[in-house]
Amino acid sequence: MKQKLSIIKIGGNVIENKKDLTKFLQAFSKIEGLKILVHGGGKLATKLGEKLGIASKLVNGRRITDAQSLEVITMVYGGLANKNIVAELQSLECNAIGLSGADANLIQANKRPVAEVDFGFVGDITTVNSDALHKILENQWMPVFCAISHNKKGQLLNTNADTIASEIAIGMSDMYETTLYYCFEKKGVLLDVSDNNSVVTHINTSSYQELLAKKIIADGMLPKLENCFNALHKKVAKVCIGDISMLDQKSTLHTTITL
Repeated sequence: MKQKLSIIKIGGNVIENKKDLTKFLQAFSKIEGLKILVHGGGKLATKLGEKLGIASKLVNGRRITDAQSLEVITMVYGGLANKNIVAELQSLECNAIGLSGADANLIQANKRPVAEVDFGFVGDITTVNSDALHKILENQWMPVFCAISHNKKGQLLNTNADTIASEIAIGMSDMYETTLYYCFEKKGVLLDVSDNNSVVTHINTSSYQELLAKKIIADGMLPKLENCFNALHKKVAKVCIGDISMLDQKSTLHTTITL
């Protein structure tokens, strides 16, 4: 029987709120077994960029990463956000280690080709170094990944944190029974975005198509669900979406996604 591994991606709204972040990290520290945390930090990067006179450029909600923006993202994701999380986890007796995709060549990516939009230094993941990550876990370190990959030619790349979490879960699924958690400020996928208790508790392939047809799943939830089903089709055992309470094994009010 495979050992269980939990991969948890934390949303930007939680990272930005100190109280919510502390609450999340306390819950995360209590999860039993092997675990990996993935985070972004887009709102923090935007704020720092504004202080430095570097304006953020977004197209359809996706960040354009030019050379200056990449410097800010590296400082915030790999520095400020990552190290604050690692330090707080250490205070909670979690032996956390902060990582980017470049560390130990853990996540390789290619720069996204220019199509209708040139997204700049944005990476599309090609490889997760599961053997190296397995060794880190075996040594009782708890990885905390920021949303940065690299192309193994000296170039860092801004990479979607949801996708990083999904690809890590997929990459580790041959060795472990992997469960992927997307933890953000909502209780799950909602039937009514104005009602935080209108949670769709279970979604499978069939019901997903119905929700799409009714346009209940739209906007930012669309790429998240695409990542979920991609992971499930590639041997990830289970995917869950919800707020901090989802990490309590007794909680049932969140969305579980299966094939």
